[in-house]
Amino acid sequence: MFFTSFRCETCSKEEAKYRCPRCMKYSCSLLCVKKHKLALSCNGVRDKTAFVSVNEFTDLNLLSDYRFLEDVGRTADAAARHCIVHSPATKRLLYSLRNKARGCNIELKTLPIGFTKRRENSTTFNFNKFYWHLKLIFPHCHAEYTLKGVPDDKTLADILKPYIDPVESDPVVCQRLKIYTASPQSDVRILMKIENRSRNSVRYNELDANRSLLDNLKGKVIIEYPTLFVVLKTLKSDMVVLGQGEDVNKKMGNCGSRKKNILI
Repeated sequence: MFFTSFRCETCSKEEAKYRCPRCMKYSCSLLCVKKHKLALSCNGVRDKTAFVSVNEFTDLNLLSDYRFLEDVGRTADAAARHCIVHSPATKRLLYSLRNKARGCNIELKTLPIGFTKRRENSTTFNFNKFYWHLKLIFPHCHAEYTLKGVPDDKTLADILKPYIDPVESDPVVCQRLKIYTASPQSDVRILMKIENRSRNSVRYNELDANRSLLDNLKGKVIIEYPTLFVVLKTLKSDMVVLGQGEDVNKKMGNCGSRKKNILI
């Protein structure tokens, strides 16, 4: 591009013919371009993440951002196709985890690489024991926590102690989850979503806090890792527990709609 109203910012003699995409300096020739790169340690490559104000944003910026997103997509796709991801060792590990879970009467399903749950899953099996990647969600406080390496023989009550026990919980966590810590333990319910159901028929299983994580997972379908929802009986929830909730709704007949927002 030719700039008639600007002079070269390197030699200050000739009219500018080029503008650096990186530092926006004007140059008149290839020699001055090389000099300015050397003097300013500039690589001449446009900073695709640099801030552009709304007043200065043009169609070229829009096109550039679009191409940048395409580049990101190609990079992510290349990473997903990396040989390590599809290596025999990785496939053997996933097969072993699914096989071990099947031996415990758990149907463990893994997602294709690229899915967030697949990338973040840290579940392992060592010395005849699962060490689960586990997510705890507290809907009433809009809080969630991720645990790693949770042994399968640990009870759910012990897993929840650092979060909702008024004595053993971390002070910061206790403050955030105070609605839980202030409630009696008998009011706490632990739910897990039932997989492979239609979106308009979402149901949950209620787990036993006094039993181990392994015992609670038996007979369940798990996609990558368990996600547990901790709710309170006294508070309303959109979650419906399989079994009793459905039976009550049927008995209510036309009045059943009143039960949709109540955790039964």
